[in-house]
Amino acid sequence: MTTLEQLAELEARHSSGVYAKRPVTFIRGAGAQLYDEQGRAYIDCAAGIGVANVGHCHPAVVAALQAQAAALLVCPEMFHNDQRAALQAELLALLPASFTRVFLANSGTEAVEAALKFARATTGRSAVVAAMRGFHGRTLGALSATWEQHYRAPFAPLVPEFAHVPFNNSAALVATVGPQTAAVLLEVVQGEGGVRPADAAFLATARRLCSEHGALLILDEVQTGMGRTGRMFAFEHYGVEPDILCLAKGLGGGVPIGAALLSERVGALAVGWHGSTFGGNPLACAAARASIQVLCDEQLAAAAARKGAWLLAQLQQLDAPVIREVRGLGLMIGVELRTKVAPLLRTLQEEHGVIALNAGKTVLRLLPPLVISAAELQQVTAALRAVLTEAL
Repeated sequence: MTTLEQLAELEARHSSGVYAKRPVTFIRGAGAQLYDEQGRAYIDCAAGIGVANVGHCHPAVVAALQAQAAALLVCPEMFHNDQRAALQAELLALLPASFTRVFLANSGTEAVEAALKFARATTGRSAVVAAMRGFHGRTLGALSATWEQHYRAPFAPLVPEFAHVPFNNSAALVATVGPQTAAVLLEVVQGEGGVRPADAAFLATARRLCSEHGALLILDEVQTGMGRTGRMFAFEHYGVEPDILCLAKGLGGGVPIGAALLSERVGALAVGWHGSTFGGNPLACAAARASIQVLCDEQLAAAAARKGAWLLAQLQQLDAPVIREVRGLGLMIGVELRTKVAPLLRTLQEEHGVIALNAGKTVLRLLPPLVISAAELQQVTAALRAVLTEAL
């Protein structure tokens, strides 16, 4: 047994048990490729669950991390910091002028938790409306907004006054949102819920109802933000502006960071109402700044739109009875199947060297790095054709 095999066995023995492990150890990554301990290359269509938008170990992100690691690693928000100040300004420059402030955290879940607290503090209300099939995280507040019972049931009772309406059902929104509502929390494209894009009318209704009732519209773009859907932010496809925007995943180029971006409609927040020891640390901020620069310089949002349209068309043309529907936006694509997806994910990985994700039990989810090449996309398409046409 090699040292790496021993380490994998050691990790399996001591890991908490809350993660289902796949039988592979990755030790290196570059662009859209991952390499295991034996040097085998895989095309990564998971991207760390939508994290590696600029690719694995992008040289600009690596250089920013190396430089910042040698300068300053920790600086809590009780002090000013150059990297934090620059990141906040650069993030706000990407958004409509109504966005004026930023709360920096360490993950998407933390960004959602902050957004929920800020909405309650601003409105003086406690009711939150979210969507069925939505996923917003696993801490208690974010979990209360998450729909899937598999995630919720072991931890009940959760935070009260969370209601869920069917996604893309405007009538249900109208019937549920009212003067008691603090916030409506939605994904622009449901990720864990099956890669389901929102209808324009549904988001427009949510925006109108929030404005009419004095509630805040929170858009969870933890997975869809930072170029993933073909725009820097997915809400740009719809012409609907949120009051709070939640980001994470692709923001840090592979380093943990989350952000809740606040519009002018979010009221003044008192000192001490919220905080984070590591939120806004210089290392993560430097990585995020480099990642944003890469996204802009290499025009990766436009690349995601172009590559995603090609991949979506290729998959929609597949003559495979196992496929029920193919849907997506940019390089966020879901293939809904007539069978369970887990065996097909294993085949893709083991026989074709393609790493993909599930989104529920029957949806195959593709979230490749936005830097994925045309040749790599063709390899992925060929692998999917082989696996899906042979299924059932």
